[in-house]
Amino acid sequence: PPPFTGVWMGDSKLCAIGVHCRNHITSHGLALNCCTDLTWFEHIVPCGLEGKGVTSLSHELGQHVAVSHVLEPFLDSFQEVFDCTLVSSEDPG
Repeated sequence: PPPFTGVWMGDSKLCAIGVHCRNHITSHGLALNCCTDLTWFEHIVPCGLEGKGVTSLSHELGQHVAVSHVLEPFLDSFQEVFDCTLVSSEDPG
């Protein structure tokens, strides 16, 4: 929910999105919770947001959702939204 970044399901974060800048170097990334053990989040304040929770695709859908099941459709959608072509470091060319 605004003004928080990421992907949310109600008051629970499903996907964290971040940017880090240090010494003139910028890095970015995201963490999509597919089948994450959510009990670890009971010991911290995730993303420093008091009163907000964390969820996963597996929890929300009520069935195990493996990263391998989500990866290809996620990458396809990423390419479509950002109008780009992703190249894997494992690709020969």
